[in-house]
Amino acid sequence: MPAAPRRIVVAVTGASGMPYAATLLRALARAEAVETHLILSDAAHAVMELEAGGADGTAPEGESPAAAPLTPAALAALAHAAYSQADIGAPPASGSWVHHGMVVCPCSMASLAAIANGLGTNLVHRAADVTLKESRPLVLVPRETPLSRVHLKNMLAAQEAGAVILPACPGFYHAPRTVQELVDQVVGRILDHLAVPHTLGPRWTGSAR
Repeated sequence: MPAAPRRIVVAVTGASGMPYAATLLRALARAEAVETHLILSDAAHAVMELEAGGADGTAPEGESPAAAPLTPAALAALAHAAYSQADIGAPPASGSWVHHGMVVCPCSMASLAAIANGLGTNLVHRAADVTLKESRPLVLVPRETPLSRVHLKNMLAAQEAGAVILPACPGFYHAPRTVQELVDQVVGRILDHLAVPHTLGPRWTGSAR
């Protein structure tokens, strides 16, 4: 009898960094026995249009299909189910609906503030609040620079509540040659914290001396 799929909630909010969200959703779609539930905020739609949107969803000239711009509909097609931020009655809003982890990628500073302070005004905030209160993994992927004192305090508050703060800060020890390899490195770290196996880039095995 096959094992039940691991449910992962992915929230995409209105911060810069839509390529991280797109790569994450593609990786989860390829993963074995993973059921992805996507929440798209209103602001994410606007940012996606600037960063990763495309009228026809085709890849830029000279790019591979994996790098194709994604519309909200195309992102939703990578998930088992998709919800708007207003759908406060969706399954992720309840602690009795069991899942195995949630990631907010990218995580805007407004979303971080709401999550850190328990201000549940939409489904993203409520789902994150439920994840914390049920002691399930919550990974927040902020992409902002520089960070103000307010941002840092909110990150600390969220971490103290149980969240993992995983900034979109790629490493360079694997000698990346493309922007996609930098994106893959961050997404691989996200998947590690969600306990989802992946092959996104090499792992550090120690320096050769």
